[in-house]
Amino acid sequence: MHIRSCPRLPSSGTTTHARPHARPDRRNRTLRTLRSLRTTTGFLLASALLVSACSLGSSTSAASATRATATGTTTPGTTARSGTPALHALPGATPSALTPYYGQKLTWRSCGGRGFECATLKAPLDYATPGRGDLRLAVSRKKATGPGKRLGSLLLNPGGPGSAAVGYLRSYAGIAYPAAVRARYDLVAVDPRGVAGSEPVECLSGRRMDAYTQTDFTPDDRRETDELVSAFKEFANGCGAQAPRLLRHVSTVEAARDMDILRAVLGDKRLTYVGASYGTFLGATYAELFPERVGRLVLDGAMDPSLPARKLNEDQTAGFETAFRSFAKDCVRQRDCPLGGADATPAEAGRKLKAFLGRLDAKPIPAGDSGGRALGESLATTGVVAAMYNEKSWPRLRQALTRAIDHRDGSGLLALSDGYYERGADGEYANLMSANAAVNCLDSPSAFSTPEQARRALPAFEKASPVFGRFLAWSSLSCAYWPVMPTGTPHRIAAKGAAPIVVVGTTRDPATPYHWARALASQLSSGRLLTYDGDGHTAYGRGSRCIDSAINTYLLDGTPPTRGKRCSQA
Repeated sequence: MHIRSCPRLPSSGTTTHARPHARPDRRNRTLRTLRSLRTTTGFLLASALLVSACSLGSSTSAASATRATATGTTTPGTTARSGTPALHALPGATPSALTPYYGQKLTWRSCGGRGFECATLKAPLDYATPGRGDLRLAVSRKKATGPGKRLGSLLLNPGGPGSAAVGYLRSYAGIAYPAAVRARYDLVAVDPRGVAGSEPVECLSGRRMDAYTQTDFTPDDRRETDELVSAFKEFANGCGAQAPRLLRHVSTVEAARDMDILRAVLGDKRLTYVGASYGTFLGATYAELFPERVGRLVLDGAMDPSLPARKLNEDQTAGFETAFRSFAKDCVRQRDCPLGGADATPAEAGRKLKAFLGRLDAKPIPAGDSGGRALGESLATTGVVAAMYNEKSWPRLRQALTRAIDHRDGSGLLALSDGYYERGADGEYANLMSANAAVNCLDSPSAFSTPEQARRALPAFEKASPVFGRFLAWSSLSCAYWPVMPTGTPHRIAAKGAAPIVVVGTTRDPATPYHWARALASQLSSGRLLTYDGDGHTAYGRGSRCIDSAINTYLLDGTPPTRGKRCSQA
């Protein structure tokens, strides 16, 4: 399992950018089926990630590629295995080998109704050798509606890695972003390489994904450990078999370079961007590579790029525990809470939930699934995790737990889990989880390389979260068997010379803990921290007028929030 945040909003139209390995009709059936599982209360129910990584195989170093000279070649550098240096700003002049990409013209066509347009952007598969093949990336936009002077393009990324930015734009942002922002900006989205409409990575068929998601992620003995390792290997091998070349070129560095091509093709001198969760890492990476081309950047639900994978995973585990305790405090105040009465503590509620999950580990319960799936510990835990991203999901989780614990009906938790995995009623999956793994496993060295390492880390993870610790510790092993080497390493991002960058952190964010936002804001030479004192993942558009006003003012006027600004729900 590759941990991400709660499901993003689905696409409302037919994908028009089918590429090799894409299954657009199936994918959109899946997304339409999942629409009932979403909420539109926030601008972004974006995807975060538990950064896991890999240790096997070979690949061209994306970090080395960032040292491209004006001729488009690379200078020799150390590989990820020996420790890749931090990124550096690219030369200001466009390398001659990349001129055709920067000079291309997009052919826009109407798509999805309501004023949306779609196009295909061409980018090099490998920036180190641009002449050896291209990728075709799905792009969509909604032109500024006026009144007021157009400010340019506003690029959006909902996170993941693996969330479909085009689907997010067309199903939500293009119609529900603040009217003043939509009036002055063309809202633009590009599905990153390997994602959705942009040459999607797909690892397993629906039936095999069903088996994978039901794997026991808390093995109790050698046999169960071997079964988990086999599942990780099958998932990784499936990805490698489907797209062996692409798998080496879906890094965040390469996606950031794609964004600069798009910026130029759109005619913008500087990039204006709102990214959430993983999208903050993508945006910060762009700022490091192209600091002088940074316009107004909002990084909401920020990641700390300097942390190694294990530390990221432990921090996120603690974040889910914080979110669960907030849920538990609310739950026990409700008359129908199955985790205890009004006098129960969050720790007591956690023990009751953990005991229930343990019973499911031994004996799954019926879930009303037409394909015969029962609710076991892994699917149930995923369902609970999925509801931690937004406090507006808590009533639904409480009802699902009541049905499961008191009535042996696992259908509610199974539906939450299916929403997290983007599984449709037809049994097929969107490519989010495949892309999530492909990017994570390329971006950072592994948290653990062997089951023994994961097992030794269990006490630390269980200390971070008595409820989720074992589950998330073993999930951190998922990329140890990846078929290509990672091309990145943890590093601080300063983006020296960039214009002010707004970094947003939520104090009880489960997926991107608040101290990550503080860390990124302090690393960025022009970082400006905006704090949301609240629950849930990300802050923009989640009910705080203070947050929304501060970000809208920055986007429209260029004035960043005052230093140390804090906001609450009201």
